[in-house]
Parts: sequence; C-alpha cells; structure tokens
Amino acid sequence: MDKINKVMERLLQGERVEWKPLGDVTNYEQPGKYIVNSREFLDTPTNAHSTPVLTAGKTFILGYTNENEGIYRASEKPVIIFDDFTTDTRWIDFDFKIRSSTLKMITAVDEEIALQKFIFYWLEIQSSPEKGSNRRQWISNYAKKKIPIPPLHVQEEIVRILDTFTELTNELTKEQEARQTQYEYYRDKLLTFEDGEVEWVKLGDVAQYSNERIGLDEVDKNNYVSVDNLLQNKKGKSKASHLPGSGTLIKFKVGDILIGNIRPYLRKIWYADCDGGTNGDVLVIKNKSHKLTSAYLHQLLLQERFFEYNVQFSRGARMPRGDKSRILQYGIPIPSLEIQKQITDWLHRFELITNSITEGLPREIELRQQQYEYYRDLLLSFPKAA
Repeated sequence: MDKINKVMERLLQGERVEWKPLGDVTNYEQPGKYIVNSREFLDTPTNAHSTPVLTAGKTFILGYTNENEGIYRASEKPVIIFDDFTTDTRWIDFDFKIRSSTLKMITAVDEEIALQKFIFYWLEIQSSPEKGSNRRQWISNYAKKKIPIPPLHVQEEIVRILDTFTELTNELTKEQEARQTQYEYYRDKLLTFEDGEVEWVKLGDVAQYSNERIGLDEVDKNNYVSVDNLLQNKKGKSKASHLPGSGTLIKFKVGDILIGNIRPYLRKIWYADCDGGTNGDVLVIKNKSHKLTSAYLHQLLLQERFFEYNVQFSRGARMPRGDKSRILQYGIPIPSLEIQKQITDWLHRFELITNSITEGLPREIELRQQQYEYYRDLLLSFPKAA
C-alpha cells in the first residue's frame, strides 16, 4: 500500500482525481448492424478483404468472413469492445464483424475529460459481474460505474507507460508467431515424400477411435478433456473449468491423440500425456499398428493438410462437426520406424524452442505480461471517491 501511495503522489503531485460515472464521459453502441450473416466462417483469411469475426469469451476471433456488407471500420477510429456479461475488454483498431449479441462498443469519449486508451486500461482490470446476475452490465449499472479521472497529462503518462509494456509484449508475440510459422514449414518439409518413396495408407488402417469407457470418479480437472478446454490453433489443452455431472466418459491413454470434433476449423488437438476421460465431442484416436509410432502420427495430424481435409468434409452449418468416417479415410505416409523416430526427434527439439513455457519466448512473454499487469494495477490504483 505504501508503494501505491508513493506512485500516486509522484504522478498526481497534489492534483485532484475526480470520479465520474462512465456513461457521463463515453458513448456506446449495440453493434447489431455489424452481425455476420454467414453461418460458416473461414479458418484463415483467403485474401486481403477477409474480415475477422469477433465473438465473446477467450476465442475472441471466431474466424473470418468474405462478406463485404456491414463491416465496422475500426481502422479509421479504434473502439473499445466489451462483453456486457463478463466485462472482458478489447482494444480494436482493425475492421471487423461480430457474432455475439453480448458484445458492445465504446465508440467515443469526451476528449476534454478523458483519453479513450486510458478508459480501456481502466476497464481491463474491472471485475466480472456478480455470480447469479444475468443482467447485462451496461443496461443495469455499467454506465453508473464510477471511473477515476485524473488530469489529462497524468492520463497521457499512464497510457504512455502501459503502451510501452504492451508493445514489448507484442514484439515478443510476433517473434513467437514467426517461429511457429517456421516450425510449421519445417514439419511439412520433413513429412513430404516423393512418389513411391514410402507406403501410403488410410488412417483407419493404422488407427481407431477409442471404445473404452471410464467412470466420473476416475477424472478430475487435470485429466478431463472437452472441447472447452482444448485450445484452438493446435496449442494443446488447459485445465478443465468444470466436470460432467453424470454418465460415463470415453477413455484416453498416454499417447492417444485427442481432436475437437466441433468446429474443426478451430484446429483443436492434443497429444495425451496422461490417462483420462472425454466426451463425445472429442475424438480419441489410438494407434493400432506396429508400422508407426504415436508421436509420428501426432505430427501427421498436426499438419494443415489434415485440418483442411477435416473442414472440407465436416457436416452442419451453425456448428459443423467432423465426419468420423471420412477422417478414417484420410491418407498418411508411412516411412520406416527409424525415419519416423528421426523426424519426431527433430520436431520435438524444434517444438521445445518454440512452445516451451519454461524457456525461450513463451516464458519471456509470460513474464512480460505479469510485469505489465503489475504496473497497470499499480498505476490505476487511485484513491477511492469520497
């Protein structure tokens, strides 16, 4: 608390901080006219005109669309997007369309009183609505929330400091993305074979779906997997936020490959490092052949080629699912076990550099983010309104 008080004293130098209702200094919009019409979204941009589709929650960018009508031009004037149920807040400076009706936009700020970026940083640390409250925050009390308004030169200094931290993190993130692109290219090269060089088989010839069951008493939040805690863009899984209340689950074992079967364009896949259970929305693929290793099979299914195939044969409009029978028809190359081991060893070493959370760029990004959040909370801890 003493550190916070000293920081505030240096920033304010005796000047007053007013607290005003957020609705008195901002304008907002329910962006219904920017709702995307298409029911299926592109996984990646197909041309320079593809537009991101925003949704609520951690996914944020749900996909892309080539629709040309009803695009919000945030590239001309950035907006603050927030979810009025969760208060999740984003700074948007690119053109977009939206999917979720819970998203709102702060489109303007009284610039004689406050900076829009300052308001964004303050909103970023606000707590979620109380449990059990289904009222949308702006309609009920969001505009009444009081925000600290220090002098403009103080706001400018806070924004400058936090923008610097943000830019440093963004540079590291871009570097990590570049390395990931390099890794994808390297993997595809290693898994490309000349005609007649190796045997090609259907996935179903060497692998099968798990038909074993596991009881609810055998899983916890660490070894239960659903599409909710599988991470998109091939980033594995996180700890489950909830467990099912009844029934039995599909069992997976170490070395099995789990693939999210809802919206396959999200590219959710995880190589199991423990035994556990999942539900019917996740495919558990088991190696059943002595001709290949599970680690090599995992690398084959990480390729964009597989996900493009899966999307091509998925079924459904609003919430497409992968076609389980078609997936087993997917063709894969089978080199010798020695070559498979060489390929997976090389890719494993490269992946450690790219993705490890304890070393390299991901660890540095995590530390920078923690540093940013520390200083953000410190710089925005103004004395409460009387």
